[in-house]
Amino acid sequence: MDQGSRVVGMRDVVVGGVGMTTFGRMPDRSIASLVSEATDEALADAGTPAADAGIVYFGNVLSGLLQGQESVRGQHAVRGTGLAGIPLINVENACASGSTALHQAWLSVASGQVDVAIAIGAEKLAIADRARALAALTSALDQERLEEIRRELGTGGDGSVFMDIYARFARWYLDRTDATPEDFARVVVKNARHGLANPRAQYGAELSVSEVLAARRISDPLTLPMCAPMSDGAAAVVVTTPELARRRGADPVRLLAVGIGAGRAGDYGELVPAVAARVYEQAGIGPGDVDVVECHDAAAPAELIGLEELGLCAAGEAPALLRAGETALGGRLPVNPSGGLLSRGHPLGATGLAQVAELADQLRGRAGARQVPGARIGLAENAGGYLGPEAAVASVTILAS
Repeated sequence: MDQGSRVVGMRDVVVGGVGMTTFGRMPDRSIASLVSEATDEALADAGTPAADAGIVYFGNVLSGLLQGQESVRGQHAVRGTGLAGIPLINVENACASGSTALHQAWLSVASGQVDVAIAIGAEKLAIADRARALAALTSALDQERLEEIRRELGTGGDGSVFMDIYARFARWYLDRTDATPEDFARVVVKNARHGLANPRAQYGAELSVSEVLAARRISDPLTLPMCAPMSDGAAAVVVTTPELARRRGADPVRLLAVGIGAGRAGDYGELVPAVAARVYEQAGIGPGDVDVVECHDAAAPAELIGLEELGLCAAGEAPALLRAGETALGGRLPVNPSGGLLSRGHPLGATGLAQVAELADQLRGRAGARQVPGARIGLAENAGGYLGPEAAVASVTILAS
């Protein structure tokens, strides 16, 4: 396929600049201060004044439940930035809220509606009352079926229901492949090592498989290190035209395709492959062209499952790639060089944009100790919510140098 094919009648679009905060537990930071930091960095990276922005899309998931801020979350979040007063649309789409904001920013520029659009994502999950934060996550489930879902998952409702969901996926994966719990631990070991090389990651460490397996069990077979942490943080992406990026002196990355898909109750394993197929076609590439991947590893088994659903390896083949070191830095297809959700952190609304920020850095050769040599095409996969057993939403994004 010819690389760089695009939707007929749409303009070419680039990522002009990216910015993000460190992810972690930041009890003294407000969402507005996190947004200001990430946005200022993205605009400076793009060489673009805030006044050039034609529209802003703000992704957030749980500020209504955790901070009490409803309705106009984004307008309050950008109040201390140069984006105040620019048209803004709030986006809430589970863990894919940030990547959905990017999709809308891409569409606004590609359609010619504006020449510059800003996608922002932010979240504060690391609150003092952790039980309240965990309970808030259940808002992504069908509230009319909540007790039925809990019975189906076998959860007592006193922990993270999403880790119970991922644990069920993990057991299914163990049943249909030659994967073992040691492979899930290997994902953690790899991504923790990657996190060491990322100064903005929440965690980074040299771990052993035995240490990961011996850690506190969250939901069988998942142990604590196999589960993404509750995080605070923000990320921002400036989307614009190639011509304007050049005039501003930016170092742009081509945004070849952004796809969004919705799951259907009763389906499983169909959502991500469908979105990926559409995005590969739009981008004019195939899975074999991808050099670096940021995958939604909210739990360790999700990385292995995701690689197969994205067509980056055959069904059941991901554990072998992992064991051979092919998905680590220095391997054939590095996955989550940022540390992924497991180590970089997972502030829900910011996660999809943090993946894009990492890929933009990789494709511009500025990822430092975690740089993938010669990376030309990067893919991000981001999913969220729950319909049972399928996710509610998935996004796939492809960028190229």
